[in-house]
Amino acid sequence: MPIATINIIEGRTDEQKEKLIEKVTLAIHEAIDAPIQNVRVILNEMPKQHFGIGGKSAKKIGR
Repeated sequence: MPIATINIIEGRTDEQKEKLIEKVTLAIHEAIDAPIQNVRVILNEMPKQHFGIGGKSAKKIGR
């Protein structure tokens, strides 16, 4: 059972997250021939102040 864990910054819509899960599932299925029903995708959504870019939080730099 393949499991993909994806860390993303908060702010995406539910529709965008659903599309991401769908596309990642299909990519795993196509790449390694894993049955779609066996693929798991975990999204870890974090606050912007918990993600650093170049020594500053994403919130501080306006991301």
